[in-house]
Amino acid sequence: MATNRKLGKTTDIRLAMLKTQVTDLIFHGKIETTEARAKEVKAIADSLISLAIKEKDNFEMVDVKVSKAKLDSKGNKVTELVKSKNGKEYLKVVKEQTTEKRQKDMPTRLNARRKMMKTLNKVKDSEGKNVDLIAKLFNEIAPKYEGRVGGYTRILKLGQRRGDAAEVVILQLV
Repeated sequence: MATNRKLGKTTDIRLAMLKTQVTDLIFHGKIETTEARAKEVKAIADSLISLAIKEKDNFEMVDVKVSKAKLDSKGNKVTELVKSKNGKEYLKVVKEQTTEKRQKDMPTRLNARRKMMKTLNKVKDSEGKNVDLIAKLFNEIAPKYEGRVGGYTRILKLGQRRGDAAEVVILQLV
C-alpha cells in the first residue's frame, strides 16, 4: 500500500512545507533538506515536470484586439482636450486599436496550468517582481527534459546534521 510520509507534521503544515520546497526547487534549481522530505518533494516535482513536458506544445496562436494608450516620442501618453455635456473641458487619453498574436491554451494545457498553480506558491525575485514559475516550467524546464523519461531530479547525500543527526541531502534538477 503506497502512503506518503507524515514527516512529524500535521496535514496542513506538511502540505504547506512540501509546496514551499517544490516552489524553491523549481525557482532555484536545488534545495538542501532532510532525506525524507527530499523524497517527498522529488515525487511532486517529477510529476509537475512530466506534466509540463506532456503539455508544453499544446496551445494555439490567436489574434486579439488590444486597446492601448497612444504614446508620443518621449513615451508619454497622448491626450486631447474634450468638452463634457455640462460644458467643462478635460484631458482625455487617446487610444489606438491594434491586434496582437497571443497564445491560447488548449483545455488540457489549461487544466495542467491550474494543477501547477495549486501545487506552487507565488514567488517574487530580488527586485520584487512576480516570477511566473508555470511559464518557466513550460518554456525552460520542459524543453530541457523533453527526451527523458522520468528521473528529472537527483538526491546527493551530504551526511548527518550536527544538531539532531538527521541525514541532510541536496535535491537538484538534473
